[in-house]
Order: sequence, then C-alpha cells, then structure tokens
Amino acid sequence: MRDPIDPTPSSDAVPSPLLEEPAGATSSATKRTFARRHWGKLTLAAFIIAPTIVFALWAAIGLNFIYSSGERAGFVQKVSRKGWLCKTWEGEMAISTIPGSMPQLWSFSVRSDSVAAAIEATNGKRVVLEYEEKPWVPTTCFGETKYFVKGVRVVGDAPQPQ
Repeated sequence: MRDPIDPTPSSDAVPSPLLEEPAGATSSATKRTFARRHWGKLTLAAFIIAPTIVFALWAAIGLNFIYSSGERAGFVQKVSRKGWLCKTWEGEMAISTIPGSMPQLWSFSVRSDSVAAAIEATNGKRVVLEYEEKPWVPTTCFGETKYFVKGVRVVGDAPQPQ
C-alpha cells in the first residue's frame, strides 16, 4: 500500500506500460529550453555586445552629423594637445569686434594634426577658422568641445602697439 504523503512508488506497485517513455526519448523534465542552454551567451550579448553596438552607432552618427558650420575670425590664444587616454587638440581664440574691447574667448577642438600645425604656425596673426558644430559627439575622447575646426586662413597681422 502507498503512503499518500510519499510520492515514491512502493515495491508492491506495478508500473504501468502506458506511463513508461520509449527508449531514446527525453522526458519533458530533462528537456531544456533554448534560453537555459545558451544563458551565458545571451547574457554576454545583452550586457556587453548590445551596448557596444549602441555606442558605436551613437559615435558614428555624432561624428558624421553636422548641426552647423561656419567661420570665426580672431586671434588664436592657445592650441595644445590634451587628454589622458585620447589625445586631442584643444584651443581658444579671442574674438573682438571693436579694438580695445574685452575679447570673447571661443573654445574649439581640432581632430587633424596637420590643421593643428597650421593653426600653431599662425601665432600673432589674425586668422579665420572654418569649423563644424557637432553637438551629439558621445565623449570628450573625440574632442572636449562641440566645435571642430577643419581649416585655417590668415587674414592679417596683429595690430602693433603705438
């Protein structure tokens, strides 16, 4: 006789041939779902690969989308290569509309070494910088500002003090 609390069959119970599984078949209890079999791979994809793809798309769109472009004229105050891991050229230009007035400082980034060298060569001269504004650049690794200079043109020398 079987104990109603103990689910194990007693020795006097006769197994029914209808309840047995055929040889070679797996029971539903041992069958594992796709998610359970590949849990590690799915976790890797969800937490590492997907954010990497999202960041790469964000960077590609941010670096290629130009919100505005134009030119600014003034005197370059400084250009320096900055950064701990990602080195970028960062600079400041003094823009003054009226001689003798307080200049407005405009910060910019340069991605090209040749353009940065051309800007450094214009020390003491009035220049026009051609720039593109890219406001959705994801990190400061590509540049600390949203203004990226792509060209420089000399328009005059610095005024001489009298």
